[in-house]
Amino acid sequence: MKTFTEQEVAIFLKENLKNWTFEKNTIARDFKFKTFGEAFSFMTAIAFEAENMNHHPDWSNSYNKVSIVLTNHEAGGVTQLDFDLAGTIDKIYSRK
Repeated sequence: MKTFTEQEVAIFLKENLKNWTFEKNTIARDFKFKTFGEAFSFMTAIAFEAENMNHHPDWSNSYNKVSIVLTNHEAGGVTQLDFDLAGTIDKIYSRK
């Protein structure tokens, strides 16, 4: 699977995933909710989508905050799967 260069990732994020950042061969974003239940529901919705895509995030949750980092470990960098999952995550977040 093709990994994108730092420049390609920067362009894609600027044009399509404005709230994501590029850090150490990953793309990342932090999310904040009103309650733990909202944060957990968000993670649950992502879990089902990630499982369907067979591409799983590195993430953490602390009360009402969720931090997500995406990379393709097998490919060794950011791939189209990461962009696709990030887009799906943004759609899920916009429904909150």
